[in-house]
Amino acid sequence: MPIRIPPLAITAFTATTALGHGRAAQLDALRARRSGLRVNDFSVEPLPCAIGRVNDVEAVELPTALRELDSRNHRLAWLGAHGDGFVDAARAAIQRHGAGRVALLVATSTASIGATESAYTMLEEDRFPAALAQPQLHAPHSLGVFLDRVFGARGPCMTVSTACSSSAKIFAQAERLIRLGLADAAILAGVDSLCGSVLFGFNALELVSPQPCRPFDLARNGISIGEAAGFALLEREGAPGAPRLIGHGESSDAHHMSTPHPQGLGARLAIAAALERAAIEANAVDYINLHGTATPKNDEVEAAVLADLFPPGTRASSTKGWTGHTLGAAGIVEAVFSLLALEAGLVPGTLNTGTPEPICAAQLALANEDRALRIALSHSFGFGGNNCVLAFARGAA
Repeated sequence: MPIRIPPLAITAFTATTALGHGRAAQLDALRARRSGLRVNDFSVEPLPCAIGRVNDVEAVELPTALRELDSRNHRLAWLGAHGDGFVDAARAAIQRHGAGRVALLVATSTASIGATESAYTMLEEDRFPAALAQPQLHAPHSLGVFLDRVFGARGPCMTVSTACSSSAKIFAQAERLIRLGLADAAILAGVDSLCGSVLFGFNALELVSPQPCRPFDLARNGISIGEAAGFALLEREGAPGAPRLIGHGESSDAHHMSTPHPQGLGARLAIAAALERAAIEANAVDYINLHGTATPKNDEVEAAVLADLFPPGTRASSTKGWTGHTLGAAGIVEAVFSLLALEAGLVPGTLNTGTPEPICAAQLALANEDRALRIALSHSFGFGGNNCVLAFARGAA
């Protein structure tokens, strides 16, 4: 059984999404109920859908030393890492603890596959063109290699790729490394960018909605895909006002490659483990950032789990109507949204949803609500039944 864990301070965090760059841009859009979704203007071939595209990625110029790893994913990572002074905070932590005592944990579902797609369209005598011939660029760990050069940490460096739960799981991995004495701090990064493989792959599964996604709406018909970069710095100690990671829970029900367990077995196990590690009951949770993809089955199962495990007074919402589903970056981006909710006392409503699933209508917030929030959960339920739930607490005043 999970045992209570010592809380970890989240001493810096930031996100770049279709809503803009940095925490202020995210919070401003949440308060204004301004979605970042727009008509698909990314794919070369027509695909009628809405996407969450980050502005200015194409304009990013990487430093000369990093240009051999140039890709959309790494440009997005560079853009995101410089939000809210995160690079400086991470490098200061490396100075405090020593480079060998700071872990770098990254998460992505597609890495730099967009660069690989481009390379195949520009073959020169059946070989990748010279500008795209760097083997590390096309490896699953390419994001880790890139950010290792950006930050200069020398502790454990790992890439997690478990679909939608990827960048939630790195919080759990960081907690274990620090608790077991293998690191004193951890830099966390979740980055996924738009590419043809993702857009047309999900469309082939008949999971992409032609309209902006409608999480938990009775008429929902699929996801909107987005891109994002999220970062967090975890340390044992932090300023009193720093929010805390107080619990995490992971599970893998392996029910089906793309459909959740019908009774939400894995989701229930992950929630139970997060609550046990945080040493709290379900009624102590003030806000839940739901996975809420807007696919028929995922939302049906999560709605039933929500209604069964949490009292009607618990507030919950999906924020994918703002950003789209950012895949491997979703866990950390929605963790950032949960932290912003705690900090600002804001329950962001569920955009685009008119008639919610009746079973969870009591908990599901459709409009924004101003509330004092102390504890939040963030749900991430990935393909293959790979699940992770994170528990956060607001910092002391």
